Amino acid sequence: MNAPHHHDHVNYARESWRALRMMSEFVDATDALARVGPGVSIFGSARTAKEAPEYAAAEECGRLLVGRGFPVITGGGPGIMEAGNKGALEAGGVSVGLNITLPREQEPNPYQSIELSFRYFFIRKVMFVKHSRGFIIFPGGMGTMDEAFESLTLIQTMKIAPFPVVFVDKAFWGGLFDWIRGTMLERNKAISPEDFELFHLTDSVHEAVDLVHEVHLGTRPWATKLPRFEAVEPRPAQAARGRPTSRRSWRTGDEYMGASDDFE
Repeated sequence: MNAPHHHDHVNYARESWRALRMMSEFVDATDALARVGPGVSIFGSARTAKEAPEYAAAEECGRLLVGRGFPVITGGGPGIMEAGNKGALEAGGVSVGLNITLPREQEPNPYQSIELSFRYFFIRKVMFVKHSRGFIIFPGGMGTMDEAFESLTLIQTMKIAPFPVVFVDKAFWGGLFDWIRGTMLERNKAISPEDFELFHLTDSVHEAVDLVHEVHLGTRPWATKLPRFEAVEPRPAQAARGRPTSRRSWRTGDEYMGASDDFE
């Protein structure tokens, strides 16, 4: 019997160019953000109206973060993203927009001092995590949930230094976390009680900003039951390149995703 005939070979060259395009997007974004200090990312719905209380809260959040010295990073679109950028820019701070090319919804907002555009979601996600010392999550849809739970997964699996993931609006998020506790934890044992230390739920923007700032300064502990990795032996390839024989505490994140030299 003859093997099925495939036409995939005609796309090999295209796949190689796609890989180069991905690399180019990584390089451009890294270069643009290299001089931006540790920031805080604000997430939420692109569909939030300017008249909504969530918009005002996100705008205040951006303004408060700038007051604490943080650049503000958003997805660069309308709604909550626009509000966060607006608050940051009007407060005289660094306002970063990591835009994504989409068929609908995503039009860049006019309140960005640094505006980047991405073709690939996964590269954009790396930039959010790499340059953030906290995520503040306002009410949103599938994209907001994606960003929030990917960060929690990376922290839970110890792929990144733990930072606060703060959900704002108990009325909106409360039912979800009741389900997580009742179904995922208590009924199915699919997560651990310690996983509830990885995020915080509040109605106060001031509390959210205070929490992120205090953890960043090291005056408030965070995710204390995760291993600290203070004496991790290097992999053979690291030793061959003269890499350090141990890593510092996760509190600083200097030798994890926050530092380009060790971003692997």
